[in-house]
Amino acid sequence: MKQNLPLFTIQEAINSYAKTQAENISADLAMPTYVQHGDLTTNIALRLSKITKTNPSEIAQDIKKYLEEKTIPGIEKIEIAGPGLINIFLNNTARKDLINSILENKDIFKLDTDKNSHWVIEHTSPNPNKAMHLGHLRNNLVGMSISNMLENSGARVTRDAVDNNRGIAIAKAMYGFLSLEKKNKSTETNIQDWVKNPEHWYTPQEKDMRPDVFITNCYTGGEELRKNDTAGEIDKIIRQMVLDWEEKDQDTWKLWQHILNYSYAGMEITLKRLGNKWDKVWHEHEHYQRGKDYVEKGLKKGVFKKLDDGAVLTQIEERYGIPETILLKNDGSALYITQDIALTDLKKKTYNADKLIWVIGPEQTLAMEQLFAVCEDLGIGKREDFIHIPYGYMGLKDETGNFKKMSSRAGTVLLIDDLLDTVKEKIKTARGEKEITEDSLEKIALAATKFSILKCEKNMNMAFDVNESVNLTGDSGVYVLYTHARINSILREGELQGIQIESKSGESAINVVRMINSYPITLMSAREHLSVHPIAHYLLSLCATFNKFYGEEKVLDGGENMSEKLAVLLAVNKVIEHGLNILGIQTVEKM
Repeated sequence: MKQNLPLFTIQEAINSYAKTQAENISADLAMPTYVQHGDLTTNIALRLSKITKTNPSEIAQDIKKYLEEKTIPGIEKIEIAGPGLINIFLNNTARKDLINSILENKDIFKLDTDKNSHWVIEHTSPNPNKAMHLGHLRNNLVGMSISNMLENSGARVTRDAVDNNRGIAIAKAMYGFLSLEKKNKSTETNIQDWVKNPEHWYTPQEKDMRPDVFITNCYTGGEELRKNDTAGEIDKIIRQMVLDWEEKDQDTWKLWQHILNYSYAGMEITLKRLGNKWDKVWHEHEHYQRGKDYVEKGLKKGVFKKLDDGAVLTQIEERYGIPETILLKNDGSALYITQDIALTDLKKKTYNADKLIWVIGPEQTLAMEQLFAVCEDLGIGKREDFIHIPYGYMGLKDETGNFKKMSSRAGTVLLIDDLLDTVKEKIKTARGEKEITEDSLEKIALAATKFSILKCEKNMNMAFDVNESVNLTGDSGVYVLYTHARINSILREGELQGIQIESKSGESAINVVRMINSYPITLMSAREHLSVHPIAHYLLSLCATFNKFYGEEKVLDGGENMSEKLAVLLAVNKVIEHGLNILGIQTVEKM
C-alpha cells in the first residue's frame, strides 16, 4: 500500500504546508543526483517564494521545522541547500521497510491520483484498406501504455477505436480486387460476376499472402488503375460503388464485407502480436449519417451559420480563437468533423466518462481543437474534458543515421510485422549458437521494439534504428530484460544454496534502494505529462545503478548481509516488472 512509502507521507505533509501559503501548488519531489544530498529533494520553497514574495531560504527553514515537528517515521535528517532547496535523508529503517513493503505487496506502486474517474482512450484506428505500418505501431504503443499508466493511477479505463470502413478508399480496394485478382483475364470486372462465381477470383491463401497485405495490393492497384485511366471511366465506376453501397445494394455490400473480412483477419494477427486491447470498436457505417442532425441542431441554436451558397460554417473563432471550418458542404454532403461530432456525443452518452482521449497524429491537431469547440457549443461536453494526445512522426534511419519520413510512393513504408520479424532475426543472429525458445525470441523482439519507441518523448519525431533497439549494453529494452534475467539467475542460485531472503537492505545497496524509492516520483511525472517515456528512462537508470552495484560487490559471498542483498535484488526485479508492464512488455526468465 502506498502509505507504507515514506515518500508519500512526506509529500502529503509538504502539500499540507503549501496549502497554508498558496492554492493549487504541490510538492514536486525528486531524487538528488548524489547520495550526499539525501534521498529526496524539493524546490517547493523556491516556488512558494515567487507567490508570497518571501525569501526562499526562510520558507525552506519553516518547512524543515514543520516536517520535524510532525516526526515522520523514516526521516533521518533534513538539510537546506543553496537558495532554498530542501534535501531529505531517510534512515536505514525506512529503506528496510521499503524493501519489505515491495516484497509483501504487489500493489505498493499503485497510485490513487485518478481514483473513481473514468477515462476513454481512442487509439489505433487503422483504415482497413492497408496493412498496418510503423505509424500505426507508435499510435498503438502510446495509446496502450497511457491506458496502462492511468489504470495504475486508479482510473477505470475504456479503450476504443474507430473502424473507418466506408468511403472511396474501400471502394478502390473493392475495384482493385475485381480487376486485379481475377484468375482469368476474360472474366468480367463487375460485382455481379463475382457474386455468382467467387471462385474465379484469387484468395490470399491461394496466393500465399497475408490477408491484409493482399487487400493493400488491391487498394494500391485500384488507385493506380484509376490514376492511369485518362478517360475517367474507372473513377466513375469506383464512385458508383460508393453510391450503390449507400443505397444498400446487396451485391455491393457482399463484396464490401468480403474485402473487410480479409483486412480484419490480417489486422488481428498484428494486433494480437502486439498485445492490443480494445473494449469497443465503433464502425463508421453505423453512425456516419447521424452528423447532419447535429448540424441542424447547431443552426437552430445559433452556434452555426448557413452561408449564401448553402454550406454550413462554425462560429468558433471569436469565442475560442480557433479558425472556422465547414460542417456541411453546399451540396448537403457531410465532412469528417460532422460524423466526429455524432460519435463524440455517442461516446459521452454510452460511457458517461470523465475524460475522452484521442491518440491521433499531430496533423489532426487543428481538427481536434475545432471538434472540441463545436462539441462545447452544442452542449455535448466541456473542452477541458476532451484531450488530444498527438505523437511525433515515425520514420526510419537513412544511410547517414538521420530521420527519414516514411512514404508509400517512395517505398519506405515498413509494415509492423516486417519490422518485428527483422528485429527478431537480428536477435537470433546475435545469439549465434545459443539456444532460445520461439516464445522468448518473440518476447525479446517485442521488448526491443516497444522500448525503443516508448523511450522517446511521444511528441518527438523519431527514426527507428534496428541495431540500437537490440543493443545488449545500450539504452534498449533488451538491456532491461537482460538485467532482469541476470537477477533471476542470481536469485535461483541463492535458492539452490538454501539462502533465505530477508526483506531488509544494507548500506552497500543504498544507491539501488534510493533508485527504488524514487520510482513513484517517476510514475507521478509520467501521469502528469500523459507520457510514459519517463518510466522507460527510469528503468534504464535503475538497471545501470544495479549493474554498477553488482559489478562492485559480490552478492552470493556468504557474508552476513547476503540475504539482505538478495532482498534488494528481488525488489529491483519487481520494480522492473511493474514498469515494463505499464510499457506493455513481458519479461523472460533467461536471456
